[in-house]
Amino acid sequence: MSGLGLQAQRSSLEAEVARRAWEDVLFISDEGKSGKTLNRPGMKRALAALASGTAGTLVVSKLDRLSRSLLDFATLMEQARREGWELVVLDLNIDTSSPSGALMANVLASFSEYERQVISQRTAVALQAKKAQGHRLGRPVTLDRAVAQRIVTMRTRGMSTPRIASALTADCTPTATGGKWWPSTVSAVLRSADLDAQAVA
Repeated sequence: MSGLGLQAQRSSLEAEVARRAWEDVLFISDEGKSGKTLNRPGMKRALAALASGTAGTLVVSKLDRLSRSLLDFATLMEQARREGWELVVLDLNIDTSSPSGALMANVLASFSEYERQVISQRTAVALQAKKAQGHRLGRPVTLDRAVAQRIVTMRTRGMSTPRIASALTADCTPTATGGKWWPSTVSAVLRSADLDAQAVA
């Protein structure tokens, strides 16, 4: 951001501070940082002051200087409610300490919730499409393939999942996560083997 833009923001903030007759004010800037993320030094400093009770209101000149993501904005709204501080965005007349400003903030939060649901739905549809194409979903397999093949062979020979689990535990065969073998663990490996078979058919 240019120095001129930063100065314009500072001027609008100073005018609001004068209008409200605030005295103990801390100006914080993230010069050169994008509003695409809340992970910025100045923002972290401001949020820490608010969370500790050192400050009670966060004021920004424009919404896009606070965040360009409605999801992040909704998160900030929830954080403000939970921690008991107020949020003021001058260009949109948002002021959570006033009824009209709080209404505007809630409208934006509702849009962010809608955005979250749309993203979730698109993700679910994409995953189902991949599954229909034979792609395997879920966590990557980390179990040694030789162990998986051994389990399949034991099952093919008629051994029950409890017997397989007991046999693997008895000879200290490691699981994928380093835990103990259970019938349910064996069943998961067998289901995984079925998925692999389907994927390469």
